[in-house]
Amino acid sequence: MVNQTYTVDVLVVGGGTGGTAAAIQAARRGAKTILVSEFPWLGGMLTSAGVSVPDGNELETFQTGLWGSFLQELRQRQPGGLDNSWVSFFSYDPQIGAEIFADWVQELPNLHWISGQVPIEVFRQGDSITGVRFADFAVTAKIILDGTELGDLLALAEIPYRWGWELQSEWGEPSAPVSFNSFTQKYPVQAPTYVVIMQDFGDAIAPEIPAAPNYNPSQFTGAWDGYGAETFLNYGRLPGNRFMINWPICGNDYGQRVGRLIESDVSRGEFIQESRWHSQNFAHFIQDQLGRRYGLAEKVFPHAPTAFALHPYYRESRRLLGLTTVREQDILPIAGGRVASIFNDAIAVGNYANDHHYPGVQFSLQPKSIRWGGRWTGTPFTIPYSSLIPATTDGLLVCEKNISVSHIANGATRLQPVVMGIGQAAGMAAAICVELNCQPRHLPVRSLQTALLEDNRSKTAIIPLFNLPPNRSDWLHWQLYYLNNPQAYPDSGYCPCPSENEYPDSAFDKALIRESNCFKGILSRLEQQEYRFAVTAPAAYQGQDWQLVTLRSHIDEQLRAYPHERLVTLWGRQNHSGNWLLVEHLNGG
Repeated sequence: MVNQTYTVDVLVVGGGTGGTAAAIQAARRGAKTILVSEFPWLGGMLTSAGVSVPDGNELETFQTGLWGSFLQELRQRQPGGLDNSWVSFFSYDPQIGAEIFADWVQELPNLHWISGQVPIEVFRQGDSITGVRFADFAVTAKIILDGTELGDLLALAEIPYRWGWELQSEWGEPSAPVSFNSFTQKYPVQAPTYVVIMQDFGDAIAPEIPAAPNYNPSQFTGAWDGYGAETFLNYGRLPGNRFMINWPICGNDYGQRVGRLIESDVSRGEFIQESRWHSQNFAHFIQDQLGRRYGLAEKVFPHAPTAFALHPYYRESRRLLGLTTVREQDILPIAGGRVASIFNDAIAVGNYANDHHYPGVQFSLQPKSIRWGGRWTGTPFTIPYSSLIPATTDGLLVCEKNISVSHIANGATRLQPVVMGIGQAAGMAAAICVELNCQPRHLPVRSLQTALLEDNRSKTAIIPLFNLPPNRSDWLHWQLYYLNNPQAYPDSGYCPCPSENEYPDSAFDKALIRESNCFKGILSRLEQQEYRFAVTAPAAYQGQDWQLVTLRSHIDEQLRAYPHERLVTLWGRQNHSGNWLLVEHLNGG
């Protein structure tokens, strides 16, 4: 029974990565907003799903918008810093991430957050969505955003969506299958993972991890072959001798009858329970193989057992049938270039490799990885605003993994920073639609793009450029230039602007160097974009040999220009899990 009906400008359903960003941005723009979440933590993949070792948008030039603000807050709040794992440059306690989002919400008097609720019914008037009913209240709003993990509002509102594979004949995607087969039937979407956090108890004996139902150790045999146990654990190392267990090779990805996620509440619950048992069994296997030094971490998540995330890490959702569909071609590099082509209505940036998860199966995809800054990263691409808009329904935007995207391209658009950018754009769009009293499909996209670029708290890049960090004085000029002149967008991803950051002078630069250490040594070039550094000073590090990597464009330029076996002085931070030195400033000898 509905006890109360709220009326607001913007309603966001789902407190995941995209939904949280959308609600915060809509409220910061001035819209009266309600955010309804299923779980007591906001942030989804970044927090409540336990993936606090996020991938993508790691380069300094792509650390913009709410994603960049989130990283800045983490750097200030996470004791010991973020250089802990080797799979990501950002590794943190998920509780700290949840606290950041909660603080951002609390500071906004026009944003009302209600947790512990899921949508039950969607209200419609003709072709327009007007409200949502929950267990004991309802909300009517001018614009409603579906930020649920699995696109639940799309199903409730009977808005056309995709689930499963598209054939190569649909859009000509090079990695799509020619015909449906037993593999596409077994895995209609990518496998989720129920993240579990383990801990190194050192000399103490950890409590025994009991086996869960369906334990079969042969499923996990060989999980860290080729890596070694220590490297395997350090993949997702967290502060405090903890480890995020989210391992794709004979690990805890779970895809058995994954279609149950959208069949019914009961079948979804069954899948979730099984996936958690699967992760418990993997943790049991790890402890059995590596010893009682390793056990389940304590007091991580706000429920029992506290080592398990609040919900699975969903890599794929129902996907909207929108005005524009992002295809594999839209995320792959331009022929002979290092960037994808940009959409005219671009509103978010991503750069991660196309990454698909199917337990026990190696699925071949067109490569989009590139060498940059001494390491591998991904081809930058953009997300179009029109992929957030239903083809035939008004009053609603999507802001999660549920955008209009092909199954193949979803492997790159699903990453946490990209979804955060999608959410920020959707929240900004919703607020501007309220201001202009228009539907999302009629919103002038340039007004949205300009608002994102000029946001006074979290300006966000919508044109990806390797050498245009957000602290440059001409950042806005070049962003607008390529929006106005898309034909001039360089295939290299570099704008023709002189470096302003030859030496650190901004507060941003100085803060990075304060967090770094000074080293002297010999820089060697093994091959293009692969650098080693033999330390000569300080004495405590003399003789050590590290890989050199950077996230900063001007450091990348210096590394590419330096000759082989050059004596250099640099400032950076060591990552022991990856055995690399993250360079923030670099001088000649």
